[in-house]
Amino acid sequence: MTKKLIFFDIDGTLLDHNKQLPEKTIEAINILKEKGHTVAIATGRGPFMYEDIRASLGIDTYISYNGSFVVYQGNVIFTTPLDKRALLQLEVEGHNNNHPMMFMDHQNMRQNVENHPSIDKSIASLKLTFTPDYDPSYHAGRDLYQALFFVDQEEIKQYEGQYPEFDFVRWHPLSVDIIPAGGSKWRGIKQLIDHLNIDPSDVYAFGDGLNDVEMLENIHNSVAMGNSCSEAKQVADYVTADVDEDGLYLGIKEMGLL
Repeated sequence: MTKKLIFFDIDGTLLDHNKQLPEKTIEAINILKEKGHTVAIATGRGPFMYEDIRASLGIDTYISYNGSFVVYQGNVIFTTPLDKRALLQLEVEGHNNNHPMMFMDHQNMRQNVENHPSIDKSIASLKLTFTPDYDPSYHAGRDLYQALFFVDQEEIKQYEGQYPEFDFVRWHPLSVDIIPAGGSKWRGIKQLIDHLNIDPSDVYAFGDGLNDVEMLENIHNSVAMGNSCSEAKQVADYVTADVDEDGLYLGIKEMGLL
């Protein structure tokens, strides 16, 4: 079999609804690696947010921050930082409206407000092994690849259209990812495909969320989880079972990779 490049989202795809790695998922990933395939992660998370998952699965190739930070076999091959001027302007406007922000580079994340219920509730849903610290000046003098903006679905409307440098991608009812305009997991994946000069027909993708839609739409061997949003299911080539029903293992098998 020709060696494949296979991308997996984390939340709702690799991890179940309790943020755990199912045993069948671990089994499938190990089989893929034994067969010589390149197993990669494509996520909106920063690299430091899933070090434990990469260590558990032995993965050193990943697309972080929705395509803004791309690593192949431990080496950074592509980055797209956020526009610093526009981000500072948005941060000031948001702060005046009681809409806090989380600054994120490849090493850490820092919030610009010490205590805020929207931050606490949304970040808690990630079940991280650490608590982000308060540092309102963390953005100064460093490249940021993503930010979290804590606004609900109505509140974000006052910012949309005002910041052409950014795309706002919702990941929680109380928060959106701020990524460079035109950024996506697919853009990062395309950088890796070009870097490796691999045939697109040998690329596979598995995901479930809104930030997976472009990835699933552009990769012809794509699988949406049974727990996916409707938009992901509509563009994927195949819809598998829910992640809690060993959907990832079944999807990998259905695609003929096991």
